[in-house]
Amino acid sequence: MVNTIDGGPDVLYIDMHYIHEVTSPQAFNGLKERGIGVFRPFRTLATADHNVPTKNQHLPIKDEISRKQVCTLAENCREHGIEFFGVQHPNNGIVHVIGPELGYTRPGMTIVCGDSHTSTHGAFGSIAFGIGTSEVEMVLATQCILQYKPRQMRIKITGKLGKAVTAKDIILYIISRLTSGGATGYFVEYAGDTIESLSMEGRMTICNMSIEMGARGGLIAPDNITISFLEEAEKNGGKKITPQERELWIKLKTDPDAIFDCEKEFDAALIRPMITFGTNPGMAMPVDGTIPEPPSGDTRSSFMKALEYMNFTPGMKPEGHKIDYVFLGSCTNGRIEDFRAFASVIKGRKKSPDVTAFIVPGSKRVENQIYKEGLDIIFRDAGFEVRQPGCSSCLAMNEDKIPAGKYAVSTSNRNFEGRQGPGSRTILASPLTAAACAITGRITSPEEFI
Repeated sequence: MVNTIDGGPDVLYIDMHYIHEVTSPQAFNGLKERGIGVFRPFRTLATADHNVPTKNQHLPIKDEISRKQVCTLAENCREHGIEFFGVQHPNNGIVHVIGPELGYTRPGMTIVCGDSHTSTHGAFGSIAFGIGTSEVEMVLATQCILQYKPRQMRIKITGKLGKAVTAKDIILYIISRLTSGGATGYFVEYAGDTIESLSMEGRMTICNMSIEMGARGGLIAPDNITISFLEEAEKNGGKKITPQERELWIKLKTDPDAIFDCEKEFDAALIRPMITFGTNPGMAMPVDGTIPEPPSGDTRSSFMKALEYMNFTPGMKPEGHKIDYVFLGSCTNGRIEDFRAFASVIKGRKKSPDVTAFIVPGSKRVENQIYKEGLDIIFRDAGFEVRQPGCSSCLAMNEDKIPAGKYAVSTSNRNFEGRQGPGSRTILASPLTAAACAITGRITSPEEFI
């Protein structure tokens, strides 16, 4: 913290600033209008991800607006000396995938990006949160940001996870219990032996979706799993780690007697493979569950509106419902562990002929690892095509859109109306569940395949 304003916000120094092509152009224009430059360009890293196509990336981007945004980012980075990983660069990928895998994201950092899912980086024990375009300009100009201190919530998950239950199921379960606004105004720390047993990929999935219950961000205390992940990143050409850093990181834990404004605890044994049935991530339930009756009160009308949009009804069991698309990817589930999980289900089986699949790695490094491990052969033999990196069908900013009225089982983070394309119907799920659905062509629990 740089300073505290009496009766106002705190001034925070930002250790790492990530930018992409969608929320940065206006910020750079603001600097130009002021006649100032980027204060500390070495603290900023840029990538193209939201608007990029996931096929034929060697060709110019077809959509004029998308092409202009990516070209503008490249020009701004050249002008201000910012490191930029453009399309086809070996380090290119989704901003919240490449930051950790390259070792730029580290424990104890303050991290921001003009993207709500910046909370992903909190999995490393960092203070990471999304910011608006005017704040992107502020960080570029000063390397600082004004922030009010949020309230603190701790969510503990204890016990052993059941069959086919993943980190994605954990966070969907939490949001279904707390609702999509249940953590509004809080910064959430996830704790408990269940969380501690997760891989870094799993921890990133959980922190990624903290924003979906209204939280400012989420974090998990760093441990040996964290350090091992960063050591592997270093071996693969990522940022170097010093002995002093290792010594500091392992100490970044909450004090045993720390007091939180709110505490929640859940039993891991109660979590089942989850899907969403409505138009926000809080409308989630077990795959074999029954859609609940509408609540009474103010939320009744929005609940019924969501079901109408999805063409579902209270008391209905979505399991067995026909689907049209499956999407594996995004900053939530676009890492190599997610592709291994999907491959474990489809191996030796065939994709339903009624399903169109977007199989999209979160980065060039993930893409290369897929081929290195021979996962591409498993995908190909099952009838799937591995595409090139990008945000893809997480949001309708590129060519990978879901048509109106069609159902998509998606490993992304949001099931809002039209999120994956105007009129599209999104069902959020884990990579295991998405794979099971891709094989059967219907909403299916992965428990049948594990």
